[in-house]
Amino acid sequence: MPRAVALVSDSTSVHAELAQRLDVIIVPLQVIIGTKAYDEGSGASPETVAAALKARTPVSTSRPSPEAFLRVYERASKDGADAVVSVHLSSEVSGTFDSAELAARRASIPVYVVDSRQLGMATGFAVQSAAEALDRGADAEEAAAVASSRAAAMTALFYVDTLEHLRRGGRVGTTAALLGSALAVKPLLKVEDGCIVALEKVRTSAKALNRMQELAVAAAGDEDVDVAVSHLANAAGAEALASQLKERLPQLDHVVVTQVGAVIGAHVGPGMLAVVVAPRQPQRLDEATDSAQEDDSG
Repeated sequence: MPRAVALVSDSTSVHAELAQRLDVIIVPLQVIIGTKAYDEGSGASPETVAAALKARTPVSTSRPSPEAFLRVYERASKDGADAVVSVHLSSEVSGTFDSAELAARRASIPVYVVDSRQLGMATGFAVQSAAEALDRGADAEEAAAVASSRAAAMTALFYVDTLEHLRRGGRVGTTAALLGSALAVKPLLKVEDGCIVALEKVRTSAKALNRMQELAVAAAGDEDVDVAVSHLANAAGAEALASQLKERLPQLDHVVVTQVGAVIGAHVGPGMLAVVVAPRQPQRLDEATDSAQEDDSG
C-alpha cells in the first residue's frame, strides 16, 4: 500500500536498489561526458566517469530542472499522496535543492524540501531515516524534521588523490588546489555546514587514510552509529578501510561499503575514499522535531 506521504530524493544520495527498498522516488542529476549528456544511473556509470577523468575527457554535471521535480510531485499526488518530503544534497554544492524548492511552490500538495547540507551516503542516511519515520506513522513535517536532524548530526570525511577535479567544478578554490598540487599534499576534506572544507594536509596517501580513520573513530566514540565507506574506482581501499573501522568500533553490526555515483565521482576523481559517521537518532518523533528546531534556531 503506497504511503500517504511520498518520499523523494535525488540520484546522488540513494542508488536504485535502496530506493526501491525504501520506496523513494529518485530524480536524476545529469552527467555530461564530452558532449553527451546522461541521466545519472541510466547511461553513465561511476566506472565510465572514472575512465573519462583518467583520459582527461571533459566531465561536468547538471542539476534537475524545477519542471522535473514538479512532474514527480504531481505524479505522487495523482498516485494518492497528500504530501511530499523531498530530501537532497547540500545546496552549497548543487542547485538541486533550489530546483526542488521552486517546484514545491507550484505543487498542488504540500512539499517539505530538506537541504541535508550533506553529500552522498550522508544524505542517503537522512533519506533512510525519513523513510523509517514515515513507516512508523510520522506525518510529512515530522519526517522532514527527522531527516534534517539526522543529517545535522553526521560527520562526513573524505580523501582525494588531487583537488583538481573539485577545482574544475568550483567546489574548492583555485589557490588551494594549486597549492596542494605544488606541495604534493594529500588533502583530507570535510563537509561542514554544507560546504567542502580542507581539514588537514598530509604528505602521503597512507598517512591521510590513517588520519581519516582516527577522526572517524573519534566521531563515533561509543555511540550507536551507522558508518558508511564510499569510493570511486578504489574498491580494495574501501574494503580495507571498512574492515579496520569495524575492528575499532565494536558497536557496529556492519559497515556499508558503496561506490559513489557518477555525479559525485565527476567532482572527486578516481581513488577517492570517504567515511560517513551517522549517529542514530531517537525513535520518538517529538525529540527529532525538537532537535531540528534547535538546529534551525542556532
